[in-house]
Amino acid sequence: MDYYVLTDFQSEFPCLVLFSPCCYFQWHLGFFNEAYIPTRRGFDTYYGYYAGKGDYFNHIDVADEFTGFDFHQNGSVYKPVFGQYSTEIFTSRAEQVIKEHDPNEPLFLYLAHQAVHSANSDDLLQAPQEYIDRFPNIKFTGRRKFAGMVAALDDSVGNVTRYLKEAGLYNDTVILFTTDNGGPAHGFDGNYANNFPLRGVKKTLWEGGVRGSAFVHSPLIENPGRISDQLLHVCDWYPTLLKLAGGGDRSEDLDGFNVWDSVSSDAPSPRKEILLNIDPIGNYGALRSGDYKVITGSGSGDEWNGWYPPEGVTLTNLTIELPRSSVVSCPPIPANASTDCIPSQSPCLFHIKNDPCEFYNLADTHPDILSQLMDRLQYYNSTMVPSGKKPKDPNSNPKLHGGNWVPWM
Repeated sequence: MDYYVLTDFQSEFPCLVLFSPCCYFQWHLGFFNEAYIPTRRGFDTYYGYYAGKGDYFNHIDVADEFTGFDFHQNGSVYKPVFGQYSTEIFTSRAEQVIKEHDPNEPLFLYLAHQAVHSANSDDLLQAPQEYIDRFPNIKFTGRRKFAGMVAALDDSVGNVTRYLKEAGLYNDTVILFTTDNGGPAHGFDGNYANNFPLRGVKKTLWEGGVRGSAFVHSPLIENPGRISDQLLHVCDWYPTLLKLAGGGDRSEDLDGFNVWDSVSSDAPSPRKEILLNIDPIGNYGALRSGDYKVITGSGSGDEWNGWYPPEGVTLTNLTIELPRSSVVSCPPIPANASTDCIPSQSPCLFHIKNDPCEFYNLADTHPDILSQLMDRLQYYNSTMVPSGKKPKDPNSNPKLHGGNWVPWM
């Protein structure tokens, strides 16, 4: 095992052994061998699918020419969920776990919803009709379906919070709601999420691709009800959760920092830099250092480098009223915004605090800062392990395994 997840460290940290780690829903961390499935990697229980997408109702995943059923319970194929909507069955299972849990014992519940990811290409956006019907005011079909999916997810978050309160667990619970990337907007993957007014979509390194919707909710937060614009990276959640669980501070051994004081009381974040990504196959990367960001190369071939407003909103209408949760305030858009930065041709530099929409490329006016950030990007590149990406294995074909996506080696 070359790479690890949080629950792999149970033997090293007794605080995690004291917890009951439960993983529900999307795994997407490998399953070619039994050693890589959730219940072999520290989770006591698992209920969900192994791959990265699938049909929300029949739980069949179509991956290129391979098609198979993908739903599992504790390492075994689980068929009773066929025909049931993912968001609802995941919420029901979370309710069962919370209600049956001993309130005197700690609980780590990893609830990785399928929503609002695209499904298979034959029916990309899926929600029960009653949820879609809540939004007759949305005329564009894709956006209306997407809103239905979000509404079902929103109900789930509310219901899980209610279950925690009813079980007497809420007052000592931290709820972390987050995503793994920006939205696939404007029909990317057949989806109609939206990152406007940020630039780019999922799988790009523009702000619209790397910022995610998130909140932290808990009675333990000392300064609640506020919006934070401090730097925080996904790597930071591991040492932060460890500290909350009584495991001590491990920041000196990790890429992540314990950011609980920043989250709870608005103390300055210890994080000053974020490596957004380096892709040696696509030959692109990006780095945030303080208020500046460098982006070089383009994994999307410059196809998704634009700004994609919701259907019915024009690009020039950047003064639309944004929800209170938004911390994005963009300067006026210049006429050359779409041509001033082409990262596949040369690196671009942006001041993200003043220009979160990435309108103004500062590479020519601040070559010293550009050089510093490119040096940092090169440093990280020098520490990379080789890519572990493997070619497609025909032995994974579900036809060889009773029509199911299961470990095959």
